[in-house]
Amino acid sequence: MKKIRVALAGQPNVGKSSIINSITGARLHVGNFSGVTVEKKEVFIERGGYEIEIIDLPGIYSLNAYTPEEHVAKRYLYEEDYDLIVNVVDANTLSRNLIFTMQLMDMQKKMILVVNMIDEVEKQGGRVDKAKLEELLGIPVILTSAKEHRGVDEIVDQIIATYESDKPKNKLYYDQRIEEQIDRIVKVLHKSPHFKDPEYSRFIALRLLDRDEYIYKIIHDLPIFIELHELLGKIYRELELEYDEESTSDILSDERYALSKALVMEALKKPQVRVSLTDRLDRLLIHPVFGLPIFLFFMWLLFQLTFEVGSIPMDLIDAAFTEISNVIKATLPDGAVQSVLADGVVPAVGSIIMFLPNILILFLGINLLEQTGYMARTAFLLDGFMKKFGLQGKAFIPLVSGFGCTVPAYMAARTLKNPTDRIITMLVLGFMSCSARLPVYVLLIGAFFPTAHAGNILFIIYLSGAILGLVVAKILRSVLFKGEPEPFVMEMPPYRFPSMKALGMELWIKARLFIKKAGTFIAGASMIIWFLSSYPHSGSIEQAYAKRIEAAQSAQIKRQLQNEMVSKELEHSYLGRIGKELEPLFAPLGFDWRMSVATVAGLAAKEVVVSTLATLYAVGDADERSNTLIQRLRENVTFKAAIAMIIIIMIYSPCVAAMSTFWAEVPQWVWRGFYLIYPNVLAWLMAFGIYRILGLMGY
Repeated sequence: MKKIRVALAGQPNVGKSSIINSITGARLHVGNFSGVTVEKKEVFIERGGYEIEIIDLPGIYSLNAYTPEEHVAKRYLYEEDYDLIVNVVDANTLSRNLIFTMQLMDMQKKMILVVNMIDEVEKQGGRVDKAKLEELLGIPVILTSAKEHRGVDEIVDQIIATYESDKPKNKLYYDQRIEEQIDRIVKVLHKSPHFKDPEYSRFIALRLLDRDEYIYKIIHDLPIFIELHELLGKIYRELELEYDEESTSDILSDERYALSKALVMEALKKPQVRVSLTDRLDRLLIHPVFGLPIFLFFMWLLFQLTFEVGSIPMDLIDAAFTEISNVIKATLPDGAVQSVLADGVVPAVGSIIMFLPNILILFLGINLLEQTGYMARTAFLLDGFMKKFGLQGKAFIPLVSGFGCTVPAYMAARTLKNPTDRIITMLVLGFMSCSARLPVYVLLIGAFFPTAHAGNILFIIYLSGAILGLVVAKILRSVLFKGEPEPFVMEMPPYRFPSMKALGMELWIKARLFIKKAGTFIAGASMIIWFLSSYPHSGSIEQAYAKRIEAAQSAQIKRQLQNEMVSKELEHSYLGRIGKELEPLFAPLGFDWRMSVATVAGLAAKEVVVSTLATLYAVGDADERSNTLIQRLRENVTFKAAIAMIIIIMIYSPCVAAMSTFWAEVPQWVWRGFYLIYPNVLAWLMAFGIYRILGLMGY
């Protein structure tokens, strides 16, 4: 069976995923692009003796890429082997979308233009002239509505027809002055054996005029570089002077904009101007006075649903993993394999999977806000406030996500186009207290504060973390990333009813990636923690306690002795020794070696802090509401040390899963190293300061 490989490209929010979901009879594969965490969706279709593979590339505004997703899409378009491009554009914003279409046409590949959301234009009285667009562009055009499943299946037939037909001649030419300069560059390129193909060399010339650093690096090591570099400098100066522009990239953008405008005038009958539903909704939702309170209400509602509804299946998941541990203990013989699975991997993975419902609800809410078009408006609403702290309005989205789980929050930071804005946001995301820290807060608040004030203290902790994040962002912007955040310019999409199928597909993809991460990375980390806490074995401790446990008169005394034995064994283990070694570091904060161990264990996952404290204080199995554990903490920990621990938990590095996500998202080693150090140093300094102040106040 012959194979056709198709690159599905388009700007964000044009409905590429909806089109893929609407194609009937397709098999969907989901994974990541090689070497990066960017999602990769592939669809396989068999028709007419062909197997058609369609790769859904991440949304990309132009070949001048900024975000990690755009770089992935650009690299794929430049480097990978595929037969043709299917370019999806939004019929509502045809003029803007066609600018990217022209960049794709510069590549001289076989291409199909899919004009999606045609139903929305037609409902407003507009119409796209398909024949005229085909005539002007010289490529096949299909009008579709993925929502109404119109024209979608025609795409597959057109892919086969385009694959079997000859490539149409290039119909895209720029202003004569630009074409003359393209010819000059092409002549030099032809001197290299790498650029003998006239179409490819024209594309390279255009990208060089567009100041594409990626292409510039390709020619940098070639023998023709010196001649080409000199010529490019001359051409840049001539064109910029001639067009009175600062960059040839701006000149090409203006050219493409003018061409797309002319195309739209010829091929699009515009809808009648009238007050649309979007206009009426915007009058309320981005109202200068009511807009912000309405938005805060939606966010409050999302958090309520995330934590209230999400907590319902948690007990069921917890019980399921406990049962799996019991089955392993009953099935496997006693030994290291049984212990690492039943006591290490399964409980640790279970403690992460428990949060899957919360994460899915949070993602569902965020996807709903995005698909309906409301998210773009929230960024607009908050841009002024966030700018005071050196952040862009869009940074609010990952920061809010951080209260649920830091892992997806780091991934949500991809929506920030500017790399500087993105790195600042990611560096302060850890200060938004994720849900995994909540059990530690509940335990320490329950032990050291009156019950009547527990809710207020919890609110202050969460609020303090958010304020600290904004203050640190301001400092980072002032000291390390001098300059203003990128001006916030974003086209407001019309309000749309979300596609249930697309929502379901996105949730399924997120769930798969999350479970895969828990099943691999978390499982590996938990095995390390298990090993450190289980070895070396101490026969003398077991023997000493075995006699006392056997001689105990009651079950309560037996249980108490068993807990003491576990505590002694843990103290003797590698983890206990690490805690002893770290004790001098934490001693200025009032921590004993047990609190030091629990703090270090929290780097694996914040949830384990409570269980580690329970083990080390010889309470056995206990959660954050255990009265026995609360009593032990009151007996062994001072008030000021407890406050210092809350501050440490609030500020220091998030869990290993979040840290690994940060490393995957940020390629620069300098920021990876900075990220490993600065939150921990800041946490220690702030905890030390508060500890001393409370000491001076007599606590």
